[in-house]
Amino acid sequence: MAPKKDPKAAAKKAEPAPAPAPAPEPAPAPIEFSGDQIEDYKEAFGLFDRVGDNKVAYNQIADIMRALGQNPTNKEVTKLLGNPNADDMANKRVEFEGFLPMFQTIINSPNKAGFEDYVEGLRVFDKEGNGTVMGAELRIVLSTLGEKMTEVEIDSLMAGQEDENGCVNYEAFVKHIMSV
Repeated sequence: MAPKKDPKAAAKKAEPAPAPAPAPEPAPAPIEFSGDQIEDYKEAFGLFDRVGDNKVAYNQIADIMRALGQNPTNKEVTKLLGNPNADDMANKRVEFEGFLPMFQTIINSPNKAGFEDYVEGLRVFDKEGNGTVMGAELRIVLSTLGEKMTEVEIDSLMAGQEDENGCVNYEAFVKHIMSV
């Protein structure tokens, strides 16, 4: 007499094995900062220390990174800081040793845009093909798209950028923004 086969066991054998989980994307290789770079970063960091305790306020982190040649969005920096509220942004402070890993994260960010990327984005609004865009149109874009800016921020950014016709040379504008 032949042994009875268990239908559940046969069904289990017939099921395909689950697909292996996709391998996680490799993290960007950490950047090893040289001693000279660390000293330069520490010096820049120190310029923002207004209390003298070798710490800076959360709301200064983005400014320090920009002073060091990076261009993080406020949203990126806020995320790095753990999404603090407005009170924490003004009152919490971080030491240089806490800043350096955040700075490295921004340097390793794959979403870095450069001069040409910004110029290309503004070229879309250059209806005449003459290297300028209407200042009013640029103000609308800055206040409605992406990380929306306030009217005060836009006025500060646009100060001295418009010619007598209300147009902005967008290449010069991008150079101005990237140098601030």
